[in-house]
Amino acid sequence: MAQEQRKVLTGTVVSNKMDKTVVVRVERAHRHPLYGKIVRTHKKYHAHDENNACKEGDVVRIRETRPMSKNKRWVVIETIRRAQ
Repeated sequence: MAQEQRKVLTGTVVSNKMDKTVVVRVERAHRHPLYGKIVRTHKKYHAHDENNACKEGDVVRIRETRPMSKNKRWVVIETIRRAQ
C-alpha cells in the first residue's frame, strides 16, 4: 500500500504570539489567464511549532498534517533561514 505524499509549502513567519503555533504567510506567483501579467497572491496558514522555536521573519517549511485545532492543519518541519 503506497503512502500518499503530503503538501509541503515554504513561507515567512508573520506571527508567533500563540503558544506552539505560528502564522506562516505563503506567497505564490502565477500568470493572469487573460492579460499575461505575473500576479502575486498570498495566504496565511496556522502551523504547529512544538518547541516555540520560530520567530517573526523566519523562513520555514511547513507540511500538511491531521487537524490539530479549528484552524491548525500544518506543522513546521524545518527552519530554512533565521530572521536577523
